[in-house]
Amino acid sequence: MRVVIAEDSVLLREGLARLLGDGDIVTVASVGDGPGLVAAVEEHVPDLAIVDVRMPPSHTDEGLRAALRVRAARPGFPILVLSQYVEERYAAELIGPGVGYLLKERISDVTEFLAAVRQVAAGGTVIDPEVVLQLLGRQRKGTPMDTLSPREREVLALMAEGRSNAAIAARLVVTDGAVEKHISAIFSKLGLGPAPDDHRRVLAVLAYLER
Repeated sequence: MRVVIAEDSVLLREGLARLLGDGDIVTVASVGDGPGLVAAVEEHVPDLAIVDVRMPPSHTDEGLRAALRVRAARPGFPILVLSQYVEERYAAELIGPGVGYLLKERISDVTEFLAAVRQVAAGGTVIDPEVVLQLLGRQRKGTPMDTLSPREREVLALMAEGRSNAAIAARLVVTDGAVEKHISAIFSKLGLGPAPDDHRRVLAVLAYLER
């Protein structure tokens, strides 16, 4: 696998590249700003870009805006956001299949991180539950999302994290059947009927997120 890293801290860039290398993931370019990310993806056509949110010159949301430019030019291009912050303004617009959003301080296992990198590169979605909760917290009152029970919201957060039904059951200490019932209720309350071309597990998180 070939990746581009966009991170303004040289030490973090080098450390991340070495960690990825230990997992047989090749860093073809490492850059420190948004324009550099766009140019590197265009030049190297990697399998994935790992992007920080806040980069020069304003250190606000340049990373996410650059990621959106990359996705506009290359629809579906895999992006893994790796940041200390949840940038709500653009996060909901970016998140979808082939996108991950992980918080740096909550990554505690290298093996799990490398697995998340590969999952996103393969077109999957991996989202830190804290990111999901912050985005869900922006919902207007009276939307279908408000009809979910607290347990259904927990299940939804774990779904967005990329967990299987069995993994959710183990995390919540419930049966697989109970998880299936919760997921069925989530789909029903959010109006997500069966559709062969839709990723309902992703849409359950994204459909009612405000931008």
